[in-house]
Amino acid sequence: QVQVVESGGGSVQAGGSLRLSCAASGASYFIPRMAWFRQTPGKEREGVAAITSAGRISYADSVKGRFTISRDNAKNILYLEMNSLRPEDTAMYYCAAARTSGGWLPSRRAEDFDYWGQGTQVTVSS
Repeated sequence: QVQVVESGGGSVQAGGSLRLSCAASGASYFIPRMAWFRQTPGKEREGVAAITSAGRISYADSVKGRFTISRDNAKNILYLEMNSLRPEDTAMYYCAAARTSGGWLPSRRAEDFDYWGQGTQVTVSS
């Protein structure tokens, strides 16, 4: 079935930038929805950004204007460009993919996704 692998995490100073990548393999179709989530110990999983195969995008309020999600439909690769990073952005970042399409705006709810990566750690120091 579909396998999801993230890469690009690391440590960066506040105000810096980082780019995450996610490769979804095993699908013979354009994955209709993909998204980035993040989670820290003791906190709920947060849907950071989501994108459909048509390019419709949804962002969490906490990252609007700083993060940019994009995808390569031909290879089912997902990206997250993170700028102006803050210490509160520190988290394990997960890539997720969904088998089905949804409404006009893509969902950022974990329950609406079917395949998950193992995560990549992002640490932002002050």
